[in-house]
Amino acid sequence: MFDNKNKTSVALLFGLCIAGCASTPPARVEDRSIGRPHPQRSAPRHEHDRLPAGSYRVQRGDTLYSIAFRNGMDYRDLAAANGIKSPYTILVGQVILLDAKPAQAQQSPSSPRVVRAEPPQRNPAIVSKPQSGSRPPQVAPAPVVSTPPPAAPSVASVPEPSPAKPANPPTPVVASDADGLKWQWPAKGARVNGYVAGDQTRQGIDIAGTAGDAVRSAADGVVVYSGNGLIGYGELIIVKHSTSMLSAYGHNRRRLVQEGDSVKLGQQIAEMGSTGAKRDMLHFEIRRNGKPVDPMRYLPAQ
Repeated sequence: MFDNKNKTSVALLFGLCIAGCASTPPARVEDRSIGRPHPQRSAPRHEHDRLPAGSYRVQRGDTLYSIAFRNGMDYRDLAAANGIKSPYTILVGQVILLDAKPAQAQQSPSSPRVVRAEPPQRNPAIVSKPQSGSRPPQVAPAPVVSTPPPAAPSVASVPEPSPAKPANPPTPVVASDADGLKWQWPAKGARVNGYVAGDQTRQGIDIAGTAGDAVRSAADGVVVYSGNGLIGYGELIIVKHSTSMLSAYGHNRRRLVQEGDSVKLGQQIAEMGSTGAKRDMLHFEIRRNGKPVDPMRYLPAQ
């Protein structure tokens, strides 16, 4: 009898242990499902990243100028397409439409056509007004042009040459463009790569040098971008010189100016380096209305 009771107790205890063990796995599964939020959160993030074709979401460090520069656009066209007014402030996360037509193309159809009016003919010797009566209209005789007698030859006075002024030493050499901007070379060194029209990898010139060499502003202007957010340019500075002219300085080791700083012709703005490049050099571009142009057209001859 005693053995049967012990057997019953052992069986009951064993059954309770099994029941307790069987209840544990469901609790752990529920905990894992609660503590695993990543798949649920990733879906809204992917939806958030979906953008309409031809648009861009502003990232930290972007400016309107850098976005336009990256996409080969005029910043004015980009601002107009997105309703952004000067001073062209944009916000992180803002969606920018990149499908903007050039301002000149938009204005050309509605531009008034200028027609030069021909002055009325007032010479009575050519056309005469018909008179009333039986007489037919007559053509008035052409006026006689009297030729004055030849004047006595006179000796032209030759101005005495003024003494030549000593030329100033050409340092730095400066050239002026049609807009009145004065340009100088942004760095000292040999030009190792030149501009090639239509080549996305040759949109400017490369000037070889040594790490730490001075990089100078090629003209007066205002810094509109100073950062490293454009792939392939490393530490980059963009300077606005006029409403249509920008210059860019890439691969710097250190940037010495910030956005909004006014810079003068020849002022040091960076130190040469190799960020985003395989050697120490300055990548220099000039852009007119958002499009790359050959810097050699603006820089003085060396």
